[in-house]
Amino acid sequence: MSTRSTPILSVLTEDLLIRVNEKLVQDSDRKTWRLICKELHRVDSLTRKTLRVLHVEFLLTLLKNYTNLHTLDLSVCPRIDDWTISSLLHHVDHSIWARNLKCLNLSRANGLKFAGLEMLVGACKGLESVDVSYCCGFGDREAAAISGCGGLRELRMDKCLGVSDVGLAKIVVGCGRLERLSLKWCMEISDLGVELLCKKCLELKFLDVSYLKVTSESLRSIASLPKLEDLAMVGCPFVNDVGLQFLENGCPLLQKIDVARCDCVSSYGLSSLIGGHSGLLHIDAGHCFSEVSPSFVKCTQKLKNLNTIIIDGVRGSNTIFQTISSNCNSLIEIGLSKCEGVTNMGIIQLVSGCVNLKIINLTCCRSIADAAISAIANSCRNLLCLKLESCNMITEKSLEQLGLHCLLLEVLDLTDCCGINDRGLECLSRCSRLLCLKLGLCTNISDKGLFYIASNCSELHELDLYRCKNIGDGGLAALSSGCKKLRKLNLSYCIEVTDKGMKSLGYLEELSDLELRGLDKITSVGLTALVTRCKRLTYLDLKHCEKIDDSGFQVLAYYSRNLRQVLNRDFNLELLFLLKYLCFCMQIRKEKKMLEAVYISHAGGHKTYK
Repeated sequence: MSTRSTPILSVLTEDLLIRVNEKLVQDSDRKTWRLICKELHRVDSLTRKTLRVLHVEFLLTLLKNYTNLHTLDLSVCPRIDDWTISSLLHHVDHSIWARNLKCLNLSRANGLKFAGLEMLVGACKGLESVDVSYCCGFGDREAAAISGCGGLRELRMDKCLGVSDVGLAKIVVGCGRLERLSLKWCMEISDLGVELLCKKCLELKFLDVSYLKVTSESLRSIASLPKLEDLAMVGCPFVNDVGLQFLENGCPLLQKIDVARCDCVSSYGLSSLIGGHSGLLHIDAGHCFSEVSPSFVKCTQKLKNLNTIIIDGVRGSNTIFQTISSNCNSLIEIGLSKCEGVTNMGIIQLVSGCVNLKIINLTCCRSIADAAISAIANSCRNLLCLKLESCNMITEKSLEQLGLHCLLLEVLDLTDCCGINDRGLECLSRCSRLLCLKLGLCTNISDKGLFYIASNCSELHELDLYRCKNIGDGGLAALSSGCKKLRKLNLSYCIEVTDKGMKSLGYLEELSDLELRGLDKITSVGLTALVTRCKRLTYLDLKHCEKIDDSGFQVLAYYSRNLRQVLNRDFNLELLFLLKYLCFCMQIRKEKKMLEAVYISHAGGHKTYK
């Protein structure tokens, strides 16, 4: 009788392998899966729907392997240009990889111009979503190329500075089925372009005209859109209350309105808008007006279904909080950042009725103390995000209440809350689902408090310890063993950290963003210990790290192939030539990953070297 076992893969059908593959959510798990054997790599190639390319050099090979893509993201390949697209279409049969492609992200692809864009659009006939945001050189010719996507449903053109009314006209004529359009920072677009848009694209459900120089005449045109649900016009200086009055009787399906930083809009104008849309779900009027009118307070009584209200920068009162509490029982998010007049009593009144709140922003509400936080913790048991930056009166008692009642908490900002100490962090560590914790300028915490967090908050992705002067190597050792999923860490001016701490950080293999500014005790030895293990670093701040010399940067250039930005104070030509030489060596060895850019500050400014 044979004792040889049958390989498990030989008894699993392709259908079963595909089902197993679909259960893998984390990128690291999917990577491990496809590296096991050729069969699992083949299954991954068949089932992958989304591809984010980090290096343009691998684009041709990847598109040959992944032929069933729905989404292609090239936003981190700024060096892509017309020649790249021409070469791609020449060497890879686009009828295979482009046939199912629905979403294309070309954000920041500044090298791509009309010719390349026209070729790409021509090859991808089924595109429904395109993102060309921050392609600052895009103009009307590029807009004309995009107009070839007749089936386009979504288009993002944020900060395409060269696109004017002419380019927008070409798009709306060619893409009449648009449902979502973002024109943020497209400064050459005027009321004329918006008017034509509203006549041609009657299917629009989302429109963003933030920071455009449009006037209230544009709102007259927008009011005619029968299906518009979400309108954003942040920072439009020429829009006033008259424009909001146009919207009062238009846009019957409107659910979300964002007029933040519109200086000419008052609470009276917003009241008129609310009067015609009592079914609003989301209102953002942050830093829009300083005083709340009685009519606005009265109108909030109609907002029975309101989920979000952001009124950052207004002068609050107990009256408005009581009104919101009594009428807006469905409220999930409230923004009160930098609001004067926010008191403990006002917050207690607010949360007594709004028990479903999940996101609360009290940044710079300096009168808030433990009583308010205790009320929030007791009433809002499903709280996910709480921002308390510069609320100096809160102490460990607040964290004790959060640790007892808000076990679902994911984001907590305690920046510049001087009353927070190690005892408070011990209580907070009961919130084991924390993803983001900001403790910058909390000078009373130490390694002991960090140990409590690291012991229980294993899901932590982001941690800010800016200028926490009592944090040292011991705290980093605890982080490295307990918070393996940490991706973003700020240790700037944590002056007790040494090379030993850097060695500990090397065990955080998911780390991508790291700020080490002002750590004058770390040397090239510590930097070497860090970068030889943290292969995913994309951003690194080394300003004022005086003891790191050229040997440290040599190791950095060799091991950190995904780095996109390095900040450093000192600079010499020898270092520049060293970096260039190492990148050249990478190409010679056919290791095509290389630094896209190194940002080095010199003499008070920043210079970019490619």
